[in-house]
Amino acid sequence: MKKRVFSGIQPTGNIHIGNYLGAVRRWVEQQEEYDNVFCIVDLHAITVQQDPKLLHAKTREVSGLLMAAGIDPERSILFIQSDIPGHAELAWLLNCNIPMGWMQRMTQYKEKTAKKQAEQVSVGLFDYPALMAADILLYATEVVPVGEDQKQHVELARDAAQRFNNIYGETFVVPEPRIAETGARIMGLDDPTKKMSKSETGSGHAIGLLDTPAEIKKKIMRATTDSFTDIVFDASRPGLYNLLTIYETLTGESRPAIQAKFEGQGYGSLKKALVELVVETLRPVQERYAALTAEPGYIDSILKAGAEKARPLAEKTIKLVKERIGLG
Repeated sequence: MKKRVFSGIQPTGNIHIGNYLGAVRRWVEQQEEYDNVFCIVDLHAITVQQDPKLLHAKTREVSGLLMAAGIDPERSILFIQSDIPGHAELAWLLNCNIPMGWMQRMTQYKEKTAKKQAEQVSVGLFDYPALMAADILLYATEVVPVGEDQKQHVELARDAAQRFNNIYGETFVVPEPRIAETGARIMGLDDPTKKMSKSETGSGHAIGLLDTPAEIKKKIMRATTDSFTDIVFDASRPGLYNLLTIYETLTGESRPAIQAKFEGQGYGSLKKALVELVVETLRPVQERYAALTAEPGYIDSILKAGAEKARPLAEKTIKLVKERIGLG
């Protein structure tokens, strides 16, 4: 029997090549290996204020891009988080069992609020790890593919599951994080010391999956490097290392082979080769996305069907949790 995987992605900002290489492409490749549940986590998106029309549009855009990248609704469940009430309901039930101290230790909350006054931060932004735990535990998830920066959230889900099981009896499956060894952490082109982010607005920060060839070329050719000339995988040279990591992940070639290919050449040669590689990688994704969005209502129909598949799984978990607690 296949192990179940849960993965979620927020419908905010623009999906970029870091999302594609670190997560989406792996989801696609592993559809036969796992029983997959993929979710557009719009409830997480509203922990900060969103423009309603833009949020609605971005939810459909992200859904379409996942399908264009290869997520098959016949092999995987794809749906919108807010269409399944069990996510919010289980988050509250977990809230009543998660100690406050666990939430206060969450690194991402500290980072996101470092520049803001406490009065400007929503309770949701503080509490979203409980919702993330609910996302995972709702579907009896066994494996959660995440980047290193998200591992703490899976650990919270594990702790919450184990605590609940210890108090009320065996209820939740305890999930395991799975972190990819290569390509899981693609950095910003303009600042290779920071992870590529959908929330960054700098024009040269990230390569969007819907960027034109001209935009891709401009961003890569202007990517930050250093004053050296040799092309080697050296983590102490973050700009070059990031470009080589993207090249490595897209081609699957070994590091010695890549270094040999560009030996004696300058950064310009590497960047030009990377431009061509990225453009050709994204071309079929963009073509499939154009075809999917050309048919009005098609993406919504897929998301509705996905929710119908996810709902019985969620309701089964909610029913069991409420019985354990003594509700209903």
